Amino acid sequence: MITIDDLTLAIEHSIDSEMKLEHEEAFDLAQHVLNFFGYSNRIIDNVLEPEDRDAFYMLEDSGVLTTEREEITLYDGREWRIHYWLFRPDKIEELIKNEKPEAEEVEEEEVDIYKDLPREAWVRHVEDE
Repeated sequence: MITIDDLTLAIEHSIDSEMKLEHEEAFDLAQHVLNFFGYSNRIIDNVLEPEDRDAFYMLEDSGVLTTEREEITLYDGREWRIHYWLFRPDKIEELIKNEKPEAEEVEEEEVDIYKDLPREAWVRHVEDE
């Protein structure tokens, strides 16, 4: 079972540094998401409003949630697809244990590729025909 504290911590650790959420914001998001799931391990996508779905997609990108779909055949032979959202307990546990997501651990060095070009490289040569 996923607790609100576990989900809050996983959300805090899953969001990159550019979108850093304060603890209270992560807690509010965790509470909002858990309200949809209740005691279930999956929910149907149809219950979500567009704003809620955006938050779910963000959590899917961070690995906290995943989706699955089920296809059933209706009585008239048509196929019907049902989309579900599920928690990824393995990823949540991993995020809880880590202080920072792996993406933040790798620092990229900015490189100025034009810095070492000679002055002649900036002169445009037009050949006459």
